[in-house]
Amino acid sequence: MLRTILILLFSIIVVPFTSIYFGEPLSDTQITILKKSTYIALAIALACFIVSEISKNYSQTDKVWSIAPIIYAWYITASGEWNERMILMAVLVTIWGVRLTYNFGRRGGYCWKFWIGEEDYRWAVLRENTIFKNKPWNWRLFNLFFISLYQNGLIYIFTLPILAVLTGVDKPLGIFDILLSITFLFFVIIETMADHQQWTFQSKKYALINAGKPLEEPYSKGFVDAGLWGKMRHPNYMAEQAIWVIFYLFSVVATGAWINWSMIGSLLLLILFYNSSNFSEEISAKKYPLYAAYQNKVGRFLPKLF
Repeated sequence: MLRTILILLFSIIVVPFTSIYFGEPLSDTQITILKKSTYIALAIALACFIVSEISKNYSQTDKVWSIAPIIYAWYITASGEWNERMILMAVLVTIWGVRLTYNFGRRGGYCWKFWIGEEDYRWAVLRENTIFKNKPWNWRLFNLFFISLYQNGLIYIFTLPILAVLTGVDKPLGIFDILLSITFLFFVIIETMADHQQWTFQSKKYALINAGKPLEEPYSKGFVDAGLWGKMRHPNYMAEQAIWVIFYLFSVVATGAWINWSMIGSLLLLILFYNSSNFSEEISAKKYPLYAAYQNKVGRFLPKLF
């Protein structure tokens, strides 16, 4: 926990201030776009909080996770006068977002009553924690500051490399932009495959359960451990992290600086997924007897070589 806090503070404080101080300062145009887009992000975050408190469904931020970056990307691109690199990045974000929105939707995440839909199972588990159980104000504050403001803020800032490329507005698209685009799409495909394998497994498992039929291998384990999931425990998380690190690298190509202020988004995303996977695995290990053996055999985000 202490290590996570220190990394978080380093990401939030040291990285942006160091990169801004030693790097290229933001232009007046970038500052104006940053301010206006921040208002949009804040409005989305507050809307998620209000809707979640009224509906008691705390996955409102999950509903906008794949949609908000598309809004930010195209708004910033339009405000940046349609720079060609920004257009390319916005198109890539749109491909990523449409794919992820479809996957979330088929799992029951969306409904014509937009405030309902599948809630992340981890929130129900967390509400049973002694910190939150029978303490509604503790949960309400957690919902406001972490679920709504922090996570929506993270969604916003990991999209901001598209604003950072305005520093290199005069640098035309080149071979590195093409290579990054291909790699970005490669990881979108990997994430798609991982999500589909998970969806197929869970759909079959629950179909058997609902039909009152016995669960045989591989469904008796309760969790998917084949395909990409046989290579790493969280192939979808791995791909998602890689996608946004690659997205940041577009700003490196544009600015010529390996470290710039927009790095904070991808760093915080890495921290979030590490802690999120810890929480998920803690639940899975309690729920499925064979999960501990799976953890020992298979790597978290990368295959185990030995």
